[in-house]
Amino acid sequence: MSMKSEFDLIVVGSGAAGLTCAITARKRGLDVLVLEKEPVFGGTTALSGGVLWVPLTHFGKAQNPADSAEKVRTFLRSECGAFYDEAAVTAFIENGPRMVEFLERETSMKFVPTLYPDYHPTAPAGVDVGRSILAAPYDIRGLGKDMARLKSPLRTITFMGMMFNSSNADLKHFFRVTKSVTSFAYVTKRLLNHMKELMLYRKGVEVTSGNALAARLAKSALDLGVPIMTGMAVRQLQQAGGHVEGVVAGGPDGEQRFTARHGVVLACGGFPHDAKRIAKAYPHVRRGHAHLSPTPKSNTGDGCNMAESAGGVVDIRFTEPAAWMPVTRVDFPDGEVGVFPHLLDRYKPGIIGVLANGKRFTNESNSYHDVGAALHRACADFPETAMWLICDKAALAKYGLGYVKPAPMPIGRFIRSGYLLEGKTLGDLARAAGIDPEQLQATVREFNKDAVRGEDPAFGRGGTSFNRYLADPEHKPNPCVAPVETGPFYAVKVLMGDLGTFDGLRTSVAGEVLREDGAPISGLYAVGNDRASLMGGNYPGAGITHGPNMTFAFVTAHHIADTVAGAQIA
Repeated sequence: MSMKSEFDLIVVGSGAAGLTCAITARKRGLDVLVLEKEPVFGGTTALSGGVLWVPLTHFGKAQNPADSAEKVRTFLRSECGAFYDEAAVTAFIENGPRMVEFLERETSMKFVPTLYPDYHPTAPAGVDVGRSILAAPYDIRGLGKDMARLKSPLRTITFMGMMFNSSNADLKHFFRVTKSVTSFAYVTKRLLNHMKELMLYRKGVEVTSGNALAARLAKSALDLGVPIMTGMAVRQLQQAGGHVEGVVAGGPDGEQRFTARHGVVLACGGFPHDAKRIAKAYPHVRRGHAHLSPTPKSNTGDGCNMAESAGGVVDIRFTEPAAWMPVTRVDFPDGEVGVFPHLLDRYKPGIIGVLANGKRFTNESNSYHDVGAALHRACADFPETAMWLICDKAALAKYGLGYVKPAPMPIGRFIRSGYLLEGKTLGDLARAAGIDPEQLQATVREFNKDAVRGEDPAFGRGGTSFNRYLADPEHKPNPCVAPVETGPFYAVKVLMGDLGTFDGLRTSVAGEVLREDGAPISGLYAVGNDRASLMGGNYPGAGITHGPNMTFAFVTAHHIADTVAGAQIA
C-alpha cells in the first residue's frame, strides 16, 4: 500500500460510484487515492442487488431495439415530475452507455442483461425489458490477498453465507427444489460448491449481485495501481484560499494528512445513519416512528457534513427523500441484529399486507419503494409506521415469509423468537400481532372473494409486467394473487427501512459541489448518494441508484481530467 501523502485526486468512499470515479480518473492519467472509513471496501454497493438502470446500452438495444433517447426522456419527465433536470438527464443518457462500454473494455467489470421491466412499465415510455443490467458473478479469489477486505453481503439475504443472483433466476430453482429434478440438481450443485468454498476459504468465493459489482470494481482499481486504504475515516477537508486541497483522515496509525492537487471527490454513501438529518428528512422519523436501514452503519453523512463545512448545501426537498425498503428485524442467536429487506415475498400469491387496523393499503406487488411510500403515508396518524405480511400455511410452505425459508426448512425457532407470529385462526393471529381481529377477518374475506379468480379489484395486483416478474409464473391465472384460506395463519411485522438517501448535496451536472449562490467550491466534488439523485425521489426501475451514480462518477472523473489537461495546456 502506498505511504505517500500527495495525489492528484482523492476519492472518499469505496462504493460503486467512488471506485468508478477513481478508475476513470486513473485511466485518464491521474494519480488517485481511495480512502475508506470501514476496514473493508465496497460500501453500500457490496450489500446491494448489483443492478444498474442504464438505458440504451448494447444489451438494451439487443433486447429492445425500439427504445430511444427521446423515449427515455419522456419516461423520466413523467417519473421525475417537478424535479426533472434536462441537462442532467441528457448527460445521463449520453454517458451511461459510454460508461458501461468503457468499464467492460478497459477493466475487469463485466455485465449481463436482465429481464427486469421498469418498475412503472405502464408510465409514458416505460418498457417491459431492456434498461437494467447486472454485474456478472465473480470469483473473489481474483482479488488475491485483498479478498479478505471485500465487504461481506447482508447476512439476512444469504443462505449459510451463499449468495443468490439478483436476476431472480437461481432463486426459482430453490423454490422448486422439491418439485423439479432439474432444480434439485441445480441446488445440490450450488450447495456442494458452497460447502467446498467454506472449507477452503471460510467464506463463499463465487459472489453475485452487489458483492460482484464491488469486487470487480475494486479489482479494476487495484490492478491500475489505485490504493484503496481501508480503516481511514476522513474527518476534515483541508482548504486554502477557498480551494479544497486535501483531507485529514484518522486510521490505525493516528491522524494523517493527504494532499489532493486537483480535487477531492466525496463518495461517502449519503446519510441513512445520520440520526439528526434523517429526523429532518424522513416523514415517519419526524413523527417519532422506528426506522431500520440495512445500509452500512458507517454511512453517517460524513460527506454531506464535510461539504457543508466547506460551504456546500444539502437540500432536503424531495417528497420521498430516500429509496424506501420494507424491512424486518432479525435477532440472530449469536446476538447480532440483522435487517431483512422484503424483496421477494410481497409479490407472491397468497401473501397480503395489512396495517394495525386490519386493512390493506396498497398493491403489495409494487416496488419496495412504492410500498414504502404508501406505508409511511398510510401510517401518518398511527402510533407507528408498520405493516404485517399475512399468509396461510400453504403460502408459507411454498414461498417462505421474510427471513423464514420455505419448506422443508423448519419454522419453530422463528415462532419461538417472535419473528414469525402464528395463529390457528385469523382472529388468533390478529390478537397475537396487535391487529384489529374483526377487520382482519373482514379484509381477508373480501380479498378471498375475488382472489379465487385471480383478481384484486381493490389494488390491481398482477396488473403490470413488473408485478408479475417477481411473482410465481406457475400460479394461474394471476401469478400475484391467491386466497389466504388454510390455517394456521402466519405474520411478520414489517417496518420502514431504506436502501440509501435520495436527497443530497447540490452539485453541477459535472459533480462540482455548489455553494448557496450556485458557485462551485474549488476542488470539491460529490458522486453517488452524497449527491442529490437524478430521479428526484422516485424509483422507476431496477438499478436507478447504481446506474446514474456510476454514470455521473464517470462524468465527474472526465471533467476533472479535462480541467487538469486544460490547465496544463494553458
